[in-house]
Amino acid sequence: MLRLRQIALVAHDDLAAAQELIDVLGLAIAYHDPHIERIKLHNTLLPVGTQILEIVSPLEPGITAERYLQRRKGPGGYMVITQTDDHPPRRARVEQLGVRIVGQFDAKGFTNMQLHPRDTGGSFLEIDYQEGGWEDPMGPWSPAGPDWQQAIRTDLVTAITAAEMQCDDPEKVASRWSEIVEIERQDVDGVPTIPLENATLRFVPVLDDRGEGLAGIDLACRDADKVRENAERRGVPVAEDHVVLVGMRCYLR
Repeated sequence: MLRLRQIALVAHDDLAAAQELIDVLGLAIAYHDPHIERIKLHNTLLPVGTQILEIVSPLEPGITAERYLQRRKGPGGYMVITQTDDHPPRRARVEQLGVRIVGQFDAKGFTNMQLHPRDTGGSFLEIDYQEGGWEDPMGPWSPAGPDWQQAIRTDLVTAITAAEMQCDDPEKVASRWSEIVEIERQDVDGVPTIPLENATLRFVPVLDDRGEGLAGIDLACRDADKVRENAERRGVPVAEDHVVLVGMRCYLR
C-alpha cells in the first residue's frame, strides 16, 4: 500500500515561502530539520492535516536544489513523497526496473528512498517507511519532527488530495510511475491518474514555460473563499479554481 504523505517545494528562501503558506492557507510551522544542513539545505515543514508541506532552500550555489530553481525558472514543486507500509518490496521493485536511487538512509525506524527523476520522469519520487506511522497517521513521521502534530491547523485546508505533474508526455510518465509503484493507472476524464490510499497522482501536459515538474496540488478546503481572500490580500495570483503559492498551482477543492 502507498499513500501521499509529503510534498516538497523548493524556494530561494524557505522561511519567506513558508510565511506565504501561513498567510494564505492558515498553516503553522512544525519543524526545521537540522540534519539536512549536511546536504547544504535548510527546510521548513508545515502540516496539512496528517500530511506535510515541506519547503527546502539551498545553502550554497551549485547543489541540486539550486540548479532545479534555475532550470524551472524559480520556486515551485520539487518532490512527491509517499509512505509505504512495507519497504523491502518497494526497494526490490526499483532495483528490478533499474531505477537509480539518488538518496537513501535508515534512521530511528525511518527508511528513505529517493529516485532519480531522469528514470521516473515528471518529478522526484520518494518512497519512505516509518515504523509505527502507517497504522496511525497521527503517529510518528520523523522528517516532520517529534511533535509535528502540535502544528496542525485545519481551519482553512484539511488535506492534500492530489499531486499534479506536468509532463512532455503524460501517458509515458504515468505508465512509468505506475510500473514503479505497482498500481494500475486509470484515465479520469482523459487524464492519466494513479490512485493512492489517500490521494491521486495526476499527469498533465506542460501548461506553462517551466517544463516538466511537480506543478500543482489539490487541497481539501473548509473555506475556499477565505483562502482566495487571503491570496488576494497577499498579492499572489488567484484563478477561478486555484491560487499560486510558492510557484505552484494549489487547486481549491
